[in-house]
Amino acid sequence: MNLIIGLGNPGKKYESTRHNIGFDVIDELARRSGVDRVQLKFDAELIECQINHQKVMLVKPLTYMNLSGRAIRQIVDFYKLEPDELFVICDDLNLETGRLRLRGKGTSGGQKGLQNIIDQLGGRSDFARLRIGIGRPSGNLSVTDYVLKKFTLREQETIEPAILLAADAVEYWLQTDLISTMNRFNTPAASKGSEEPSGNEEST
Repeated sequence: MNLIIGLGNPGKKYESTRHNIGFDVIDELARRSGVDRVQLKFDAELIECQINHQKVMLVKPLTYMNLSGRAIRQIVDFYKLEPDELFVICDDLNLETGRLRLRGKGTSGGQKGLQNIIDQLGGRSDFARLRIGIGRPSGNLSVTDYVLKKFTLREQETIEPAILLAADAVEYWLQTDLISTMNRFNTPAASKGSEEPSGNEEST
């Protein structure tokens, strides 16, 4: 079984914010699967379904972004899963809005939810992670305020197709393999920078 994990913050206050784009992709995958039975276990919302004839579990941690790994560790331990059975989806400040970047291992790039998963897995970072660019704030807006705000109408024109494309990437990964999915869904602009921690990511 594969875990498809979207990172974000629980509650209506955070719906459709930049930091919750991982949740948005999970919602799209759930919609496509036709399964709407949500289980509340392991400090997470879980939906078991079939994607491309494979059993998967869609996961939305309810521990807030910075403690995402606490929920993932419980699920991994219970089902005795290996890191290569995980696919994590999160936002990325260091990528242009709407850009996708998929990697099979590496650092957190300063994304604190991703870092907490790595920490909870004992430092193992050899799992697939799909970053979706949200760009950086302009002017005097802090990073924390920026990631917790909703996308502007102009940004939504880019983000909505990116969410659909991210869901396509998950389906393709399940059908093929990581390298093939990277070759198909990583765009040239998305391959620049962002894997090393920037030290500027602030999460809530």
